[in-house]
Amino acid sequence: MPRSQPPAFTAILFGLSGCLVDFGARTLPLALSRLLPDLSATRLAEAAALPPRAALDYALGSPAGEEMLQAFQQQLLDAAGEHAEAVTDLEELGNLMGGAQVPCAWLDELPASASWRLATPLPAWLGGSEINGARPWPAPDSCWQALAGLGVSRLEGCVLISANPRLLQAGLNAGLWTIGLAASGPLCGLAPADWRALEGSERDRLRAAATLKLYRLGAHSVIDHLGELAPCLADLAYRCEKGERP
Repeated sequence: MPRSQPPAFTAILFGLSGCLVDFGARTLPLALSRLLPDLSATRLAEAAALPPRAALDYALGSPAGEEMLQAFQQQLLDAAGEHAEAVTDLEELGNLMGGAQVPCAWLDELPASASWRLATPLPAWLGGSEINGARPWPAPDSCWQALAGLGVSRLEGCVLISANPRLLQAGLNAGLWTIGLAASGPLCGLAPADWRALEGSERDRLRAAATLKLYRLGAHSVIDHLGELAPCLADLAYRCEKGERP
C-alpha cells in the first residue's frame, strides 16, 4: 500500500470482519459449525450469509431458545478471539488515511462483545460505531448512524469499504460510494493460509466470481483487499471530480 495521502473524502466507513480483520470473515460460520456440528456445508453457507440471529434460526430451522442463543453468543466470542488479526498493515492504512484527518469508523453486526474482541488489533483512530435500533443490513440505518457519530452531516464524499454484500447494499441504499473487497471476505471465505495454498487458477476463479458478484450488486469499485486501497481511492476521487455521483 503506497504511503500517499488519500483524496479529500468526507468520511470513510469500513466493514470489520473480512475487511479490517478476520480474513475470510470466518467468525460467524465457525461459531455456527461448532455449535451445530451436524449442519451441512450448504446450509452453513446459506446461514452465514444472514445476520447473526437470523443465521442461527435458519441453521436450526426454528427460532432459537434463550439457552441456545447464549451458547451461540459464547461461540461467537470465542471465534472472534481466534480471528482478531488485521487483514492489512494498519500503520500503512493509517498513513493512507492521513493520521485520521479523514474521519473513519468501522461497522459490524455481530453482538457487541464479539465485534469489539475482533477489533482488538485496530488503532485508536479507527473506532467502532454505536448501532442503536438500526435495522439489519441492507437497510441504510447503521451507515447513517456511523456518519452521524463521526459528526458528518452530508453524504457527499462519503465512502463505505466492505467485503459483506449486505453491508455494501446498505451503503448503496445510504447514498455512499462503495468499494467491495473480493478476496478477503465471505464470498471466498478462506483463511489466509488456505487462500495462499490454492492453485493460482483456483484463486483466480474464486476472485473473479466474487468480483463479478460485487459489481452486479452495484459496488462502484472492487479490489481484492485493503492493500490495494490507495489507487482505488484515487480513481474514485477522479470520478468525483468529473461530476460522477454514487
